[in-house]
Amino acid sequence: MYRSIILLVLLCTNAVAHEMTPTYPKCKITAYDSIYKTTMEMFNKRSDVKWYEIGVFDDEWEPINFVTNYKIFKLEYLGNSKFDVYVSAKDRDRVEYICSKSKLRGVGNDRPMVESRICSRFK
Repeated sequence: MYRSIILLVLLCTNAVAHEMTPTYPKCKITAYDSIYKTTMEMFNKRSDVKWYEIGVFDDEWEPINFVTNYKIFKLEYLGNSKFDVYVSAKDRDRVEYICSKSKLRGVGNDRPMVESRICSRFK
């Protein structure tokens, strides 16, 4: 019952998400032996969302420590942004997913109905 209603809402609202590439990123060694990096690019297809949060997870969806310029950043509608994600050598083999999640406005009637979460998976 609820699935039918959610599907109907999604189809009627013309909901779209954001994109993140590459789909299958790879970690590369940096100038420091103990730090690895991957470069991601994001494109915002949602006119109702401007803020996104980055997360790194293992195969059981447990968060992994990482560093990037901004863990939460603003991305205008139809804008794109490249960002680097750094992980330590000890966590490199545990990294399974890099995800971006739309951050919804908490006040007013302009709140988007659909929260999107896009993940890229390491091979």
